[in-house]
Order: sequence, then C-alpha cells, then structure tokens
Amino acid sequence: MFGLFGGGAPKISVEEVKDGMSKGTVVLVDLRDQMELHMSGTAKGALHVPFQELKVKCDPNSPACLPEFKDTATTKVLYCASGARSSGGVRLLKSLGHKDVQNLGGLHDWISGGGEVRNV
Repeated sequence: MFGLFGGGAPKISVEEVKDGMSKGTVVLVDLRDQMELHMSGTAKGALHVPFQELKVKCDPNSPACLPEFKDTATTKVLYCASGARSSGGVRLLKSLGHKDVQNLGGLHDWISGGGEVRNV
C-alpha cells in the first residue's frame, strides 16, 4: 500500500547521509510526531520537524523558517515511520524551492543501514 506514495527503497544510503552530515552538506530530518520519537527514538543527528509543521518551518520565505532550511542548496534527507510522509515531504520541500531533497524511507531503513538511534 505505501508504494502508492513513493515510499519504496531509499534513494540515498545511510553512509552517504552520515558522510554528508559530518561535512555539513546534509540535513537529516525526522518527520514523525513526538509520540513516535518517544516510542522508538530518533536517528542520531536528525533534526525533528513534525510533518504538520514542515511547510512553516522549512519555507525559506517564512519568518518561522529554521536556520537549517534557509539554504535551499543544502541536501535535505527526510524519513518517517514507513516512507509515506517523507515522500510527501520531499514534494513539499521541492515546491518551496529546495533543490536536493531525498526520501530515506523509514526509521527502519536508517537502522538497517547501520545508523545509530538515540532515545528521546
């Protein structure tokens, strides 16, 4: 069912994400809600922006835009629980002018790719 939303296999590897994060060229974004974070943790180094707040906090023209989203050229990598919300988030960020936005999929993709999780 989630394949309908484009939430299939990740287009970017966890190693590429971690490498980009260490160089400051990638922002990893967890789109899940607070309850999901408390239940399963979050990817180490990820920025938490719930899907419902994405438009306001990630629009470079919004006064509420987070600093990490002011530069539309920085690669943004999104994930959620299954990849469905992050697929929608990719479309939204691209419509706001972000150039390179990737869907990692779900938190399970991060973990299976060797990414660390921290408890919230």
